[in-house]
Order: sequence, then structure tokens, then C-alpha cells
Amino acid sequence: MKKLVDKINAEIAEFQKNAEAQVVKGNKAAGLRARKAALALKELLVEFRKESVKAGK
Repeated sequence: MKKLVDKINAEIAEFQKNAEAQVVKGNKAAGLRARKAALALKELLVEFRKESVKAGK
């Protein structure tokens, strides 16, 4: 589960970096990367929820 949390944190950092580049600098390519990171983050969070529920039983 530790590896999964590390992946989530890395994806959050990637999202933040690219989202800020889009908002502040108007970088359209960074917006695409931020959206991609958001989708990856969603998948990781779903996986985290599954593992968390299993660990709680």
C-alpha cells in the first residue's frame, strides 16, 4: 500500500505542476498533461480505496 500512496503523491505533484503552468502561463500542452494526470490519479484513488477496504477487514 505504501507504493500506491507514493504513486498517488507523485501523480498529484505532476497534476499540480501542469495545472499551474496552464493557468498561470497559458500553456495548452500543460493542460493536456494535467488532464491526463487527473485521469491517472482517479484510477489510483479507486485502487487505493479497494486496498484500503481489504486492509480494514
